[in-house]
Amino acid sequence: MQMTQDFYASDAVLYPVGEAEREAVFAEILRSDEYLSGFLFEDGNGNPAGYAVVSRCFMTETGGFTAWVEEIYLRPEARSHGYGREFFAYLAGGYAAQYHIKRLRLEAERDNERALKLYRGLGFDEYGYLQMVRDL
Repeated sequence: MQMTQDFYASDAVLYPVGEAEREAVFAEILRSDEYLSGFLFEDGNGNPAGYAVVSRCFMTETGGFTAWVEEIYLRPEARSHGYGREFFAYLAGGYAAQYHIKRLRLEAERDNERALKLYRGLGFDEYGYLQMVRDL
């Protein structure tokens, strides 16, 4: 939970997310892997280095399932050690095969140059859509 708090307090996101919403995410991950998968990254000593949350949905654009990287966070001391690259390799390989994923999708802040460099280097393209939301 501390890492999620750090993530939502960072420049990587536009809006904060409350503790109740963050707890609901982990409750859903623990309930079932139908919609969400949670990942904990550990350093070589078994200490938490970061985490990721991935949701899955069927998308008409691909005629199949999309994995949406909802959150990916690495503690500052864990950055630039290959965790992100290793995680995305897993998503594109074993995870995609297990869940029949046809597309990986994510969002990033335009000024998060470090993340954008990684994502572009991994073959992600900018979508160009204006995303709109309406909370209910």
